[in-house]
Amino acid sequence: MRLIRLKAIAWKELIQIFRDPTSLTLAVSIPVLLLILFGYALTLDVDRIPTVVHDLDRTPRSRDLIDQFLRSKYFQLEAVADNYADLQNKIDRGQALMGLVIPANFSRDLEADRETAIQILVDGTDANTATIALGYAQAIVTLYSQEILAHKMNQLGIGSISPPVEPRIRIWFNPDLESKNFIIPGLIAVIMVILATILTSSTIAREWERGTMEQLISTPIRNSELILGKLIPYFGIGMFDLALTVVMGHFLFEVPLRGSGFLLFSLAGLFLLG
Repeated sequence: MRLIRLKAIAWKELIQIFRDPTSLTLAVSIPVLLLILFGYALTLDVDRIPTVVHDLDRTPRSRDLIDQFLRSKYFQLEAVADNYADLQNKIDRGQALMGLVIPANFSRDLEADRETAIQILVDGTDANTATIALGYAQAIVTLYSQEILAHKMNQLGIGSISPPVEPRIRIWFNPDLESKNFIIPGLIAVIMVILATILTSSTIAREWERGTMEQLISTPIRNSELILGKLIPYFGIGMFDLALTVVMGHFLFEVPLRGSGFLLFSLAGLFLLG
């Protein structure tokens, strides 16, 4: 393999890239568009769940429970239903994902130390979202019940009872449990696969389309020199696109780069060459 021939092929391919604005535009725009499109479309986070409330009690107790839901980042008040049929209608039309029904005797039963119940309706069309929303709602109701129980115990002069085992949870690598922190890096890898496939296939197709492949074959250039010379410019474009998507992920989606950047680009370079 002679370096001068390899350099000539790489320089020829680089000139053809800059003479073809379409290919150059695709090489830069494809990763940007894919990252923006799938970065915002693909998410496993469930928050700001549209919720409709039907409060039959209309007391400070019931409003306090509603505030418990709305103070969290997971639920958003979409509407207040006038009746039960109105609540069902809003869920059926997709205006709300969850419905909260508080019975008329809610506050009275709590004051009388009687067990009371509230109804939670969840649209189960998306089973994953519905399950997560139901889990959030159950956690809020459980916390609200514990606050009422603690208040009752204080009134009776009984101190609060601490649980015998208290879990102290620490989440590594993704402490906020945000799906974008693993979706965006995965998207960057998928984009590199798509980009490498499109660019390398288009360069060979261009030679056959223009009828210059036969001319290249008739020259003393070896197959390895031809392939490697054509890959070098696209390798540079691929590394540029990788840097571009990493920067976009950091500033656009707030996914920081943790660890060795040198290791990332080294392994990405091996991936592109493979």
